[in-house]
Amino acid sequence: MSDCCTPDGSCSTGGTQSATATAADSVSTVYTVTGMTCGHCKSTVTKAVSEIDGVLGVEVDVDAGRVAVTTSGEPDDAAFAKVVDEAGYELTGRAL
Repeated sequence: MSDCCTPDGSCSTGGTQSATATAADSVSTVYTVTGMTCGHCKSTVTKAVSEIDGVLGVEVDVDAGRVAVTTSGEPDDAAFAKVVDEAGYELTGRAL
């Protein structure tokens, strides 16, 4: 089964993009996550973080150990840490 999401986080299924309306209010935050080593890790972290309310987009860079999250307002760092930890990885904080 193929993934419908493109590398930039948009959906390639041709559906409407509801995130556009809130783009002006969006906040981008980059977190450092340890323990990711492969494509499966990327998929797992992307899915876990995407399920948090207010998340508009997620981009995972396994090699750099970074997860960029776009939210519709100020992100809840504790919520991100919890879902990443529950997925089997460790969110160590915001990337500098």
